[in-house]
Amino acid sequence: MKDFEIEELTITDMQAHLKNGSITVRSLVEAYLERIEAIDKSGPTLNSIITINPIALDEADRLDAHFAKTGEFVGALHGVPVLVKDQIETKDMMTTFGSIAQDGYQPKDDATVVKKMKAAGAIILAKTALPDFATSWFGFCSKQGETKNPYVLSHDPGGSSSGTAASIAANLGLVGVGEDTGGSIRLPSSFSNLVGVRVTPGLISRDGTSPLVVFQDTAGPMARTVTDAALLLDAMVGYDPADEYTTAACIANHKGSYTDALDANSLNGARLGVIRNAYGTNDNTESAEVNQIIDSALENAKSAGATLVDVEIPDMMEHITETSLYGSHSRHDINQFLASREGMPTKSLEEIKENGTYHPVLDLLIDIFEGPVNPEDEPDYFRKLAARDHFQRLVAGIVAKNNLDALVFPCVQVLPPSKQDVRDGKHQVLTFPTNTLIASQTWMPSICLPAGFSESGLPVGMELIVLPYHEPDLFRLGYAFEQANNVRRKPEYL
Repeated sequence: MKDFEIEELTITDMQAHLKNGSITVRSLVEAYLERIEAIDKSGPTLNSIITINPIALDEADRLDAHFAKTGEFVGALHGVPVLVKDQIETKDMMTTFGSIAQDGYQPKDDATVVKKMKAAGAIILAKTALPDFATSWFGFCSKQGETKNPYVLSHDPGGSSSGTAASIAANLGLVGVGEDTGGSIRLPSSFSNLVGVRVTPGLISRDGTSPLVVFQDTAGPMARTVTDAALLLDAMVGYDPADEYTTAACIANHKGSYTDALDANSLNGARLGVIRNAYGTNDNTESAEVNQIIDSALENAKSAGATLVDVEIPDMMEHITETSLYGSHSRHDINQFLASREGMPTKSLEEIKENGTYHPVLDLLIDIFEGPVNPEDEPDYFRKLAARDHFQRLVAGIVAKNNLDALVFPCVQVLPPSKQDVRDGKHQVLTFPTNTLIASQTWMPSICLPAGFSESGLPVGMELIVLPYHEPDLFRLGYAFEQANNVRRKPEYL
């Protein structure tokens, strides 16, 4: 194992090494644990990991013994060390939801998605940092502190899946799991040079995951390659009686592996709708740089055979504002979850507010404290809910009218901000110029793909969205885009 390189390792390559005997699962886990100690806990101190699994090496030994005895893998994720956002319950590890108020909470059971990954042979290596209850685009956590961007340490890795983003980008695990309500997988993937996937809500069970807007929430894969994201997603999806929303998995009726869709030639003949009013203004220096990076990446897609069609979403910002339900839903949804958990140290947001046990820069959480006890109590609630159906029809109609395969645009209109600017309150969650809300508030699946780097070395991601339940198209087109651009690189300072 001494000569084995874990940086930029893929699932396929790792399992090939397991099969030929050049590594064991134990040696792989040990290598990642050493790297976490060297990079996350010391050295550059990314501060992305909250809790390491105390039985990770025992699990590795169990998998090694199974393979030695049978010559077979337990499942498709045999030996894969996964880093999981600490929003998702794990019985072997404390789960804090990023909140100091929930320090020490030990769930009685694994979340369904964790059970599914374990059944496929994955090892949950550690739990990753997030802003309290996933309420920010930025990596500030009352339990853990601040998480750094591994590409430029003075900048933010994005949120709310900040710890998963920073740790997977820095090769502290093989793949990661985030959670996305308004963009909490895709925005940090954009800021951290990763592939991040948001599925149609309900394809993945939310059982055991703290909510933000319950019908908009979904877990999802975060990885360094499209292939690894597809392999991880295979193990995550499926109907679960514990989450009624997973009837979506029955509707999607996906068969086989998402890797079946991977084809490097998929851009040849594809029609991509470029949402021009999702670009920032060129009067803004940062937006101009993001725009140039995205357009350069799209030129590569065009060279690979894609047709680019300029389109606009009429009154886009008005639709996004009208369909935002954080203020209406989140206090109710979080409180309902906290009250339902046996052994939860703090049972309500009201207690957390009263005790001051939250990170002070989390402006959205502070707004949520003042939300209605019940969503239906807000006079505009049902109008805003109905507006979502109209918004989805509007965006899907653009796809239909222009005979498009997907819509594409910058994931975020600006570069990852400095930690100091966030501390100083220069960025507010509800006004931050992210485009991830388009897919979230139309319930459309989406993938963030690395598009390039700024002159200062900060990553920029492109978002690609398709019609609901068309996840194979995310991977079909996303894989071809990845091959045409090939801009993934490890953080240089490491």
